Amino acid sequence: MSITIPADELLPLFDGLPDVVFFVKDVAGRYTHANMTLVRRLGLKRRDEVLGMRVEELFPAPMGRTYAAQDQRVLGGEVIENQLEVHIFDNRAHGWCLTFKRPLRVRGEIVGVIGISRDLGLPDARHPTYERLRLVLDHMQTHYSEAMRVGALADMANLSVAQLERHFRRVFQLTPQQVLTKLRIDRAMHLLRDDDSVAAVGMACGFVDQSAFSRQFKATVGMTPRDYRSLIRFTT
Repeated sequence: MSITIPADELLPLFDGLPDVVFFVKDVAGRYTHANMTLVRRLGLKRRDEVLGMRVEELFPAPMGRTYAAQDQRVLGGEVIENQLEVHIFDNRAHGWCLTFKRPLRVRGEIVGVIGISRDLGLPDARHPTYERLRLVLDHMQTHYSEAMRVGALADMANLSVAQLERHFRRVFQLTPQQVLTKLRIDRAMHLLRDDDSVAAVGMACGFVDQSAFSRQFKATVGMTPRDYRSLIRFTT
């Protein structure tokens, strides 16, 4: 017999998880449920300050539009899993997370979006392949701006590509490609604080052209590099 658990019953559990954001939205994009982790990260104190609001009303404008577009895809039936994202908090500090969203269905009809965003944790240093994977990670940290083949990284660790992918997920919670993206975007966010052109920042971070850089940056951070530069300069 299947058991349906109302979202209200899940809230007390998710309220106790400081590294997990939990939310439910209706078909109009309004929050119907939000755990206290989300409330606090928005710089708010009470859950009712979030409920009934849309992402465009709670997040910086470019991020809000990106999240709303993502929700529309889910309302159309798409499932989003292990989406690597940067979340920018009320104090403009940022943190990395993996986001999961899926359609919320009642009697087969999509009535909203339900999801979580989980903070990236520390690597599992006790895993038996950790030292070999650490060598690969050190190489990626040094050469993130260069073209990189997963096959070459697997050879470096004396693993097959499938093994490398599986062990990276177990140890770092990310695929090798996601780790590379994180390294590049982290560096780009730092460089965008200075005056180099967006194109120059993208090239310095290993992107083949400005268009590719902007697409990846927006998919990960929720706004274009130019919007991010404006945001941090406006608030610092």
